[in-house]
Amino acid sequence: MTTAVILAGGLGTRLRSAVPDLPKPMAPIAGRPFLEHLLDYWIAQGINRFVLSVGYRHEIIVDHFGAAYKRAALVYAIEEAPLGTGGAVLLAAAEVAAGESFLVLNGDTYFAAELKALVAFAQQYDADWCFSLFQPAEEGRYMGMEVSPQGQITALKSGSARSGHPANGGVYWMHPRVLQNCHYATGTKFSLEDDLAPAALTNGLRVFGCAFPGTFIDIGVPDDYRRAAAVIAA
Repeated sequence: MTTAVILAGGLGTRLRSAVPDLPKPMAPIAGRPFLEHLLDYWIAQGINRFVLSVGYRHEIIVDHFGAAYKRAALVYAIEEAPLGTGGAVLLAAAEVAAGESFLVLNGDTYFAAELKALVAFAQQYDADWCFSLFQPAEEGRYMGMEVSPQGQITALKSGSARSGHPANGGVYWMHPRVLQNCHYATGTKFSLEDDLAPAALTNGLRVFGCAFPGTFIDIGVPDDYRRAAAVIAA
């Protein structure tokens, strides 16, 4: 697997007080756009092609990066209207080779999950969808997961994460079966987390989670944005 979809089209309303004029993935971290730090990590993991799902002020991202960044090719799926995380993935998936599994990344989250281990875990259990999991320090911000001893996700719910328990880390390995079984049309607005993931469980898809201890930072709120440079540098 060498292709990743990055969700970079959100409005970033919670971050506006700190970064008023930029799309959230372009917020400067240590003098560089956050998106550059994200691309650097995943290029080092072996991703060589990115589909950037963009919307709000997308021209800033397109003008900055163009068609390539370092040794990776970049293509863009542009939302004419906000589609939510699920609609954005469905739109971007049209740019992924038919039948190819791909990675999905949140454009405001840096999580040092190991790609090779995530892919191996997904393939070991013939997963349709494999989440990366981390243990948050705070209550109620992230999607909590109930996970079997074998790593199969049995329940999930946004905002239910508890300190020290598995939560959604925002890095997904996705088999094309997930979208082939999706009942949403391209261009429809829906949520990856609140609509597609629960439907995947209900419909019997094989949804797994693999835990990683690596660096995690979500720049979606000003306090975390301000500490992101130190976290990523460490």
